[in-house]
Formats: sequence, structure tokens, C-alpha cells
Amino acid sequence: MKENTHPNNYRFVVFQDPSADYSFLTKSTVPASETIEWEDGNKYPLVKVDISNMSHPFYTGKMKYVDTAGRIEKFKRKYGRK
Repeated sequence: MKENTHPNNYRFVVFQDPSADYSFLTKSTVPASETIEWEDGNKYPLVKVDISNMSHPFYTGKMKYVDTAGRIEKFKRKYGRK
């Protein structure tokens, strides 16, 4: 295995999925500008994610339908030829 290929600045970070109201604590090197107080009373860096296993349709079995027709019509109205 190659030397010095993995980072050595791991620290505990809270990842939060606001859409599913779900958070978990793990080690990471990802930069974070916010902090949050965790269940143990300590403050940790906070990284907000758009999707997690609690909100992804593959894991939940629920599809979120997106109004693509509405988006297309809006795009055509805004940028369509006159």
C-alpha cells in the first residue's frame, strides 16, 4: 500500500438530512462552517446533505414525484421564442 495517500485529519462530524429530519455522527475530513450540539452535549461540525438513506427512494420505497411538466412550461415561457 502506498504511503501518505490517506488523510490523517479525521474528526467527528454530524451529517444532517433536513428533509427526513435525520442526523448521524461519524468521522470525516469534509470541511464544515456550521456547528451543532449533539446528543452527548458536545459541539461538532455540521454538514447538511440533500439526501440520505432516510430520504432516498431506493431505501424508503417511496417515490417523490417531481412536477417536470410545470418546470418545462416555465422554462419555455421564460426562454421560449416570441
